[in-house]
Amino acid sequence: MPSGTPLSRSRSELFDELVLDAVERLEVGWADSLRGIEFAVEDVPPPPVDGPRAAETVLLGRSIPAGAGDPARVVVYRRPIEARVSGERARGALVQDVVVEQVAELLGLEPETLDPDYGPEAG
Repeated sequence: MPSGTPLSRSRSELFDELVLDAVERLEVGWADSLRGIEFAVEDVPPPPVDGPRAAETVLLGRSIPAGAGDPARVVVYRRPIEARVSGERARGALVQDVVVEQVAELLGLEPETLDPDYGPEAG
């Protein structure tokens, strides 16, 4: 396929687009609140640090508050999400929920406040 066509994009590029779509969806009503937040995709989360159950939990995303001149960040972990769901629609829905959860944590809001469609029981 010629470059630039959907079939020529890698899995990671397609995943990046899902994250961008999730952020753009939130920007519709929350652009001012999102202005100071960076969004990133990493393949896997860092290894667990502490706690007896830490190794049992696989992070799908992480929010990092601003500090010491660094902006707040939301990181979405590609491989754990891809392992959890199959199909583009399910993957997109899970990415949306992860982005909403992490932004909500940074803003001190409930996820449903940011996105009324948040969660598996929604729409």
